[in-house]
Amino acid sequence: MSENLKINDNSKYNKNNKNNIPNDDPNKIEKLTNAGKIHNKVMEEALKLIKPGEKLYNVAEYVENRIRELGGQVAFPCNISINEVAAHYTPYYGDKKVFSEGDLVKLDIGVHIDGYIADGALTIDLSNSYNDLKKASEYALNQAINEIIPPMNVGEIGAIIQGAIEGYGYKPISNLSGHVMEKYVLHSGISIPNVKENSKDFIDVGDVVAIEPFATDGFGQVVDGVERYIFKYLNTRPVRLPLAKTLLKLIEKKYPSLPFSEREVLKENSKYKLALKNLMNSGCIYGYPVLIEKNRGMVSQSEHTVLITENGAKIITKS
Repeated sequence: MSENLKINDNSKYNKNNKNNIPNDDPNKIEKLTNAGKIHNKVMEEALKLIKPGEKLYNVAEYVENRIRELGGQVAFPCNISINEVAAHYTPYYGDKKVFSEGDLVKLDIGVHIDGYIADGALTIDLSNSYNDLKKASEYALNQAINEIIPPMNVGEIGAIIQGAIEGYGYKPISNLSGHVMEKYVLHSGISIPNVKENSKDFIDVGDVVAIEPFATDGFGQVVDGVERYIFKYLNTRPVRLPLAKTLLKLIEKKYPSLPFSEREVLKENSKYKLALKNLMNSGCIYGYPVLIEKNRGMVSQSEHTVLITENGAKIITKS
């Protein structure tokens, strides 16, 4: 799940993260690897469901239920972003939207086992009209992964991604990025830019990194949409609405650190919709806005989670 460069989970949105504990688990790599295997299987199965006329809601529900069936947990709501929508769209409760023949679909899935996260995405071109745009983000991802030599400045990775995408005649989205992940922390504070930049941040051996180039034929930036269907717990504050108090307790218990969807909450109780808004306005939860390409250009996305080793980057989300 992409990081909008305006926020990360290690900022004010993570001060009360109860699960932000040191990564000293001797089984970390095994758990991460198994999360990757589940991710790969679910992604492969989900691709077969994405076709004209199918509901986005059905695909998202399949993905999340299948992750649990296979022994994993959902690291973030299944993102299904179409055409000019770059990220952070997950079907809402009762969503009737269906895929169309002309759609350029980004499917972004997150799996965790005991907090160790496998995050990956790819693009499906239902129109067969955007093959080069799709290839641009795929090529950029592969180039970035192949050229990682630790320790490596993240700005150098951004330069590789930018050059690869521009080589196809498209623009990278400059205000979306990849991210370093920690246990139960999706965005740990270090971003992996999609453009060349001066940075003091490095990735090194042992880091778990989501690299995710976005390519567009538009302006090269995203803006916030009005819709918010993905949320994250921030902290507990006094709220007046009785239903909001009940919901806040539920969120603290079920989603203390990782993002959750409106869809999951309203399946618990359809009356929670107003309570969600109340909690967001009270600063108890953060709502991720749907991110839209500034000029409404088409957007492709490719993403892998990699484990940084002495020999380079080992892909976790690849069968």
